[in-house]
Amino acid sequence: MGVYHNPIVLQRADPWVIKENGEYYFTASDPEYNYIAIRHASSINDLQKAPETVVWRKHESGPASIYIWAPELHRINGAWYIYFAGAATDFEASGLPTHRIFVLENTDDDPTSDNWVEKGQVITPIDSFALDATTEVIDGVQYLVWAQKDPAIEGNSNLYIARMANPWTLGSEPVMLTKPEYDWECIDFLVNEGPAFLLHGNKIYITYSASGTGVPYAVGLLTAKRGSDLLDKASWSKSPVPVFKTCAENGQYGPGHNSFTKSEDGTEDLMIYHCRNYTEIKGDPLFDPNRHARVGVVRWTADGPDFGVPEPDDLWTPTTTDVLPADGGPFAGTPATR
Repeated sequence: MGVYHNPIVLQRADPWVIKENGEYYFTASDPEYNYIAIRHASSINDLQKAPETVVWRKHESGPASIYIWAPELHRINGAWYIYFAGAATDFEASGLPTHRIFVLENTDDDPTSDNWVEKGQVITPIDSFALDATTEVIDGVQYLVWAQKDPAIEGNSNLYIARMANPWTLGSEPVMLTKPEYDWECIDFLVNEGPAFLLHGNKIYITYSASGTGVPYAVGLLTAKRGSDLLDKASWSKSPVPVFKTCAENGQYGPGHNSFTKSEDGTEDLMIYHCRNYTEIKGDPLFDPNRHARVGVVRWTADGPDFGVPEPDDLWTPTTTDVLPADGGPFAGTPATR
């Protein structure tokens, strides 16, 4: 079993980690939402000090020119893909963002090379606020799951699934998997977002995040059997309660927007997520930079995954909202007692 120290990367929300050939590649939302960067290391604990390579910057105007959110790095058919959300304008008068989903491709073996190509927007039947696309190839079929606003449904976003014709084009009509309905999904905002696949045995799980991005933020769970029709909502069951949430005893608030990877020895599933370690947030939580990337170990039970609770920090974290350099500054990686 690995021993992990939290946070793993300071001031990086919506963290995404993929393990490829023994190397961990990390990307996330930068605190100013201006660019997409990748860092990599051979161990989770070394990601903070790993150099960060910027692979794409926001446009000067038009689509994807503001609020670059939640990039995800995927390896599909020998190529690298980054799915991310970007806006063309500031928030609408209603308070709803204006994001759409975009895809980048790199056919090099090294995803930190400068050969990323824009493949454009993922076009969905409804032209509305959309974000947080994730993907998985299951039994030879690529699926996309994402969050989107349906103007006919109350709330900010629901989760949808579709088959892909190629990594940047839907190949089937979207099917809604879940919408905010339980009380814990509807605090501050009615939100289902941030999906991530987790496969284990004959089960397919999708975690997702719900409610506003402050203290109420929490993780839910969808479950389907492998071999079932994943485009049939009836194939999925939904937990009525959150499976990962605030733990005040450990000083961890609003955990969510996670990804999954394997431990260094390949024996454990790891949950990579963001969380804050304080509750007093001035202004919109989206613009407080101190959502730090963290790691936890998934325990498997007869009933499925047990995500436990967010573990307390044992490494230094900032006490101001100043944006840190990519390496976290001189105190990054030092004990939390400093």
